Amino acid sequence: MPELPEVEVVRRGLDRVAVDRRIEAVEVYHPRPLRRHLAGADDFAARLRGVRVEAARRRGKYLWLALDSGDGLLAHLGMSGQLLVRATGSPPVPHLRVRLALSAHRSLPPELWFVDQRMFGGLLISTGGAELPAEIAHIARDPLDELFDDAGFATRLRARRTGIKRALLDQTLVSGIGNIYADEALWLARLHFARPTETLRRGEVERLLASVRQVMQAALAAGGTSFDALYVDVDGQSGYFERSLAVYGRTDQPCIRCGRPIRRDPFMNRSSFTCPTCQPRPRRARW
Repeated sequence: MPELPEVEVVRRGLDRVAVDRRIEAVEVYHPRPLRRHLAGADDFAARLRGVRVEAARRRGKYLWLALDSGDGLLAHLGMSGQLLVRATGSPPVPHLRVRLALSAHRSLPPELWFVDQRMFGGLLISTGGAELPAEIAHIARDPLDELFDDAGFATRLRARRTGIKRALLDQTLVSGIGNIYADEALWLARLHFARPTETLRRGEVERLLASVRQVMQAALAAGGTSFDALYVDVDGQSGYFERSLAVYGRTDQPCIRCGRPIRRDPFMNRSSFTCPTCQPRPRRARW
């Protein structure tokens, strides 16, 4: 699933191509991506026609277009969702679900497509959600947000009494971090994923936050991590941060810091990747 860097890459693309343009037409080709817009496809299309896009915003792994109606067009990419800009008359691609026609611009493509192969993603109109959709108000800020509270995060993290990676994946505590970037940040901070949160010293939390930010900034600079053709920006380009991964997906390959083979452990129906030397398992562990 796309994490913060991949979603932020898409948001930046939308900021470039959609802001200050009107939505002139809407076509819905499949109802499933609108399943959370309970009023249905006709209402969805009617409420978007004629509105102007004022901003492209993000909270964690969600992004939305702020509309001059005061509403927000909220999107979640799920496992395979894509928001693509295309020229009028472009041949339809497989899995095209929703098409928005934008007002003319001398140099920007006139159409925005929502494409989703597996259809775990979706769109909805959040009433009054231009600033922050109510549907995602419970999601915490992310470490790249200028209003992120480092001290408050440290206090809440140490009170969790869980494993540190479980805490990082809790979007009500800190948003945007998924399996890939949790493993990468923990390796950089030299912390094991099962380290109990209540045992963390404040300096270790500060080091962890610095590592999260460093990894995410590097991923943003590389356009995100694209393990297959499903993770692309609005122009259809893949990111290449996969080439820079230190531990994730590198089972039995040498650690780039110490040379020991990378270890894979099962974790919450997924996997965790660590270096057994750089990230020694704690005597007390919380999985």
